Amino acid sequence: MTPRDSSDSPNDAPKDAPKDAANDAPRSRWSDLDRPPLSSTALRRGLVREEGLWRRVDVVQRTGSTNSDLVARAAEGDLAEGVVLVAEEQSAARGRLDRQWTAPARSGLFFSVLLRPAEVPVTRWGWLPLLTGVAVATGLSRVAGVDTALKWPNDLLVTVGDEERKAGGILAERAGNDGVVIGVGINVSLRADELPVPRAGSLALAGAANTDRDPLLRGVLRSLEDWYGRWREAGGDPAASGLQETYAAGCATLGRMVRAELPGDRSLVGEAVAVDGDGRLVLATEAGVQEPVGAGDIVHLRLA
Repeated sequence: MTPRDSSDSPNDAPKDAPKDAANDAPRSRWSDLDRPPLSSTALRRGLVREEGLWRRVDVVQRTGSTNSDLVARAAEGDLAEGVVLVAEEQSAARGRLDRQWTAPARSGLFFSVLLRPAEVPVTRWGWLPLLTGVAVATGLSRVAGVDTALKWPNDLLVTVGDEERKAGGILAERAGNDGVVIGVGINVSLRADELPVPRAGSLALAGAANTDRDPLLRGVLRSLEDWYGRWREAGGDPAASGLQETYAAGCATLGRMVRAELPGDRSLVGEAVAVDGDGRLVLATEAGVQEPVGAGDIVHLRLA
């Protein structure tokens, strides 16, 4: 199903919009003024440039999954690199291994981008989720003033009180032979009573100086454009582009004892000591052996 594109008109409400209990009228996209809607027109004006990466930005009111939609659109024809699809709400959002991701409408940033890194060997494409993590953390730090840490391979962590909590995730999927769709979900304004699980977090709960999603999304996408350009110019070399060093500096997993749960009820315990040139997490085990594990090899990564 193709999602309906959001209009910039405040009177545009879907036919099945929930009712306002006070007056039984359809709730418009302007009902919750603490969570104003995003504007496709404003985002395109701020992000789409002739020489830039981003070619088109679409905002939809509601869809199942922006990743699924963009992968399907890429399969249907020659969809250009740099298309961005943003959803105000997702009904079937998912993370790695099809784990569900839920959040109230307009409470976060839920978007996917299509990249076609033709200059980079496919063997280095595994760095794209890690690159996206660095870009998101950098963008949020600049715009929201929130220190965002990275849990290998695809989680975004913020500190709420004195506790690290997951506030976002990244999902990468192949789109044909030459494309990758990167999906990002970030909890922005979720309150404590709205969290899907107690250990989740949001930018608001982490004390963000800014929870306006428009500048947050612009900041993240500009940061992603910058890091993707560096990585692509270096032929995907994570060391030459500075990506490997920057990721390691922001990775909360490194220096901790972790348990990598593997398929077949197997597990590997060790100290996370490095992220290697292939983007794998290197564990130093009690046997004195350094074992690399790839993102595709693990079911869960937990503190040991």
